[in-house]
Formats: sequence, structure tokens, C-alpha cells
Amino acid sequence: MMIETKDVNNTDTKTDDEAADALLPPSTPSLSNDEDEDEDEDENAFESREKISVVDLEYGDGVDQSAIAPFSWKKLWLFTGPGFLMSIAFLDPGNLEGDLQAGAIAGYSLLWLLMWATGMGLLIQLLSARIGVATGRHLAELCREEYPYWAGLLLWFMAELALIGADIQEVIGSAIAIKILSNGFFPIWAGVVITASDCFIFLFLENYGVRKLEAVFAVLISTMALSFAWMFADAKPNGKELFVGLLVPKLSSKTIRQAVGVVGCVIMPHNVFLHSALVQSRKIDPKKKGHVQEALNYYSIESSVALLISFMINLFVTTVFAKGFYGSAEANNLGLLNAGQYLNEKYGGGLFPILYIWGIGLLAAGQSSTVTGTYAGQFIMGGFINIRLEKWMRALITRSCAIVPTMIVALIFNRSEASLDVLNEWLNVLQSIQIPFALIPLLTLVAKEEVMGVFKVGPTLERVAWTIAALVIVINGYLLLDFFISEVNGLVFGLIVSTGTAAYVAFIYTLYYMVMVFLLLGSA
Repeated sequence: MMIETKDVNNTDTKTDDEAADALLPPSTPSLSNDEDEDEDEDENAFESREKISVVDLEYGDGVDQSAIAPFSWKKLWLFTGPGFLMSIAFLDPGNLEGDLQAGAIAGYSLLWLLMWATGMGLLIQLLSARIGVATGRHLAELCREEYPYWAGLLLWFMAELALIGADIQEVIGSAIAIKILSNGFFPIWAGVVITASDCFIFLFLENYGVRKLEAVFAVLISTMALSFAWMFADAKPNGKELFVGLLVPKLSSKTIRQAVGVVGCVIMPHNVFLHSALVQSRKIDPKKKGHVQEALNYYSIESSVALLISFMINLFVTTVFAKGFYGSAEANNLGLLNAGQYLNEKYGGGLFPILYIWGIGLLAAGQSSTVTGTYAGQFIMGGFINIRLEKWMRALITRSCAIVPTMIVALIFNRSEASLDVLNEWLNVLQSIQIPFALIPLLTLVAKEEVMGVFKVGPTLERVAWTIAALVIVINGYLLLDFFISEVNGLVFGLIVSTGTAAYVAFIYTLYYMVMVFLLLGSA
């Protein structure tokens, strides 16, 4: 096997070490003539770095380019990275809060649902990777090319809203972790300021290459895994109840809200766009069927392993709180901030207090998810409206939109603990509203032969994917309805909420059918 790197503007071959360190955000789609292509490359010079290229000696001239090379552990290692960055969205502070509440209120009974929900999320993410590898363009770029202008702007606006909402949750999670680890020295608002600025440090690491950056994320994921595994070992959960919870489906009316939360959080709108772009950090020629299929095989393995690890981490958190707080008076009062203190009271300090172990894991989750959110924002903006910004500028814009409401809540939080929970509930509502605007474009385009060619999904997989998407959308719709019903006070407000919900559902169906008609007319 020979490994080489190719610069976007220079075809000179580099060394193996340089190949392992080369980052490559996807470039814009090729234009109709060379002059426009050169101009486009000049405008996006900051993205004109190197892609990791994995080329087999078997792929020489005169060799069948549709052939797939034998499996190689070395090549799998070179493809490893994008799936782990994608998996961070399954481990963000919002997910951890859902895990602890599911464990405290439902015990072990929802572990089976967590497992199946992770599997559903894996399928959606594999489709996202598939569309990126097979077309050489990420989902936001394809939406700009395939949809009418108004639809592209709508999808971009919704994706940006979802991203800002996710960023606020991630900043809050990191700020809480900083307060825990500083033993209260830094209040929440100070943690918000620190978190809003430290993202730029991680972006600086990109200058040293994609493998260095991926290594940093590997350290953060390992930190989460070790922290929550330590907690799992300290808690000593009941093994029999754990396996029963995993293998025996069980759902009661008292735990329906937690079940909805477990399923609803597996699809993050910005993550669907992100994964389709991350897979292009490796040099793959979409015109060569064998190369594309090989890349899809390796990315499928890598993504499956990454989400298996994320599932184990979520399982650790859920079982720790199930063992310690299921059926207790504190179960309904647990949140990210007070969880550490409750853990300390329940399991004791020990050699290394569990409070700080929780804080370390939470900090790793918040920090990793904030950086991937910045990357997602870069791809979303560049893809939908063809505006390329330096990542530090993009991070500044996103952070500015996130820090203002977070700071307001952080300052109010000093007087009212309920304010943080209220903000998180509204942010979950915001995320739920955005989900159809990511899933519908993905599933319509990945099944379109004019876009995917021979790599379009088959009818069976398409039906399964649409079933999962419909299930996730319905579940999130239930979450919306449940939230608004609990917040409704008065007949007039209830009528407004009901009318708004009906209008939203009608709009989603209308958007879907309009997009399908447009795509069919375009194909004709």
C-alpha cells in the first residue's frame, strides 16, 4: 500500500508523515470552467490545504477501478477520525442530562431504548457519510445546488438556529463543569466567558493538521470514557437488572417523557450536515466506484465503533444514576449542576471524589462538542450561501449569538436555580423543531439517482430510513406538545399553541411534498 497526499493547488507528492497530518475541509463544488474554478480556489485559499489520500498499488492504470482492495488495518486507521468527531454529538451535555434523568426516574428500564436509539442514529449518520463520499460534496452544498433558492435559505436559517441552540447547551455544560472543578471559585457566568474563549485554542490546533486535531478529540473522548467508567465502577450497579434493562423492552406511563428524551436526542440537526463534510478530509475520487465503496466500508466500521463507545458512555451515566437515585426523593430534582453534589453524598468522597470525576467528564463533553459545533457552522454557512469565513471568525459569530442569552441566564441563575432548567427545556424544543429540516433533505437526496448515481440507497433501506425519520419526528413532536401543555396557562394561550403546532405540522408536510415535486421535475 502506498500513502500519498495531494495539495489542492499542487500535485506534488508529500511524505507519509505529512499525509498523516494533513487536514482537509471540503472545497466548494467544481464549476463549469477552469477560470471560475481557479477563482473559487483563490477565494477559498484558507481551505486549500491537503487531503489525506490513501491509494493502493492495485489501483494503477489499466486496472478495474470498480474493484475493492482487500481489508487493511493500516488503511482503517487512516480512515479513523470523522466518525469519532461525529459521535461527540451523542455525548454532549444535553445528552448527559437526559441520561442522568432517565436513570434516576426510570431506573434500568430504558437501557434497551438507549441501545436502539443509538442504532437509529448510526443509520442516519451512515447515510450522511454516504452522501458526502459518493458525491464529493457535503449536504449543505447539495441543498444549495438541488433545491430552489427560497428552500435553501429556509434550510440554512433553520440549521443555524439549531446550531446556536446546541452551542448554548454546550457552553452551559462546560461552565457548570468549571464551577464544579474550581469548587465554586468560578461562578457560572465566569465559566461561560472561559468556555466562549477557549474554543479558539482548539481551532488553532488545526494549523498542525487533521490528525493532531483528531488526536485531541480522541483524548477528550477517552477522558469521558474513563471518568464515567470510574463512576460506574464506584457505583457497582446490579448486573442482572442492567442486562434485563438492555434486553427486555419495558415502557410505562410514568417514564414516557424520559423515553421521548432518549430517542429525541439521538438526531442532532447540525451533526447530519457535519458528518457529510468530515468524511471528505480523506482524498476520495467519487468517479471511481471501487474507491468510493472501499471508503464507505471503512467509514461504516469506524462510525459503528465510535457510536458503540458513545453508547457505553451513555450507559455508564444512566446506570450510575439508576443505581443511586431510582425511587429516591431526589430523582425529580437532578440536573447537570447538582448531580455532582448528589453523587458525592451518595457514593462518598474516596481517594478522588466522584464530584470531580463527574466534573472532568462533563468538561470534556462540553469542550469537544463546542469545537465540533464550530466546524458544523463553517460547513453549513459555506454550503448553503457559499460564504467562506475563517474558522475563528465563524466561532466568534456563533459564540456571540450563544453567549448573550447564556450570560443572562447565568446571572439570573445566581438567584434562581430553575432558570437553567427552563432554558434547557426551551433549547430542547428548539432542537426538536429543527430536526425535519435536516432529515428530509438528507433522505430525499440520498435516494436520488441523479445525485448519488449507483450509490443511491435501495428501496428497503430507504423505507427503513424514512420510518426512523418519521418516528424521530413524531417523538419530538410529542415532546413539543408535552412541553407546551405543561406551560399552557389559559384557554387563549392553549388555542394559540394548538394552532401553531398544527400549522408547523402542516408546513413540514407541505415542505416535504414541494421538495419531492421539485426534485421529480428536475429529474424529468
